[in-house]
Amino acid sequence: MEMVAVACAGVLIVLAAIPLRAVKPEYSLLLSLAGTLLIFFYCLGTVSGILEWIQRIQEYLAMEPVYLETLLKIIGITYVAEFASSLCRDAGYQAVGTQIEIFGKLTVLAVSMPILLALLDALDSFLS
Repeated sequence: MEMVAVACAGVLIVLAAIPLRAVKPEYSLLLSLAGTLLIFFYCLGTVSGILEWIQRIQEYLAMEPVYLETLLKIIGITYVAEFASSLCRDAGYQAVGTQIEIFGKLTVLAVSMPILLALLDALDSFLS
């Protein structure tokens, strides 16, 4: 049911911003930004519930907490990069949006390197 509410809010924001674009484009952009931030912060409430479930899963699994922490960082980086990139594209700055996406991908790669090295170490010890 929450998805329907968020989708309706998004559609209402767009429907309100479309007529403003012809008259005052800066107000349309501000309305779009405010609506996007409203939905983003609403999503953070959902993320806290997901974090609780992940902590419960972690209690059942015998694994290092660093792996789940890294996974959560990667998910967070991905969402923030997509959010910022979309805002830039909506404002008409496609090049900046693309650069944010590239930086997000590089950051995910950098954050995931310790897990890749741990996997390679485990394979090396298994094969040796």
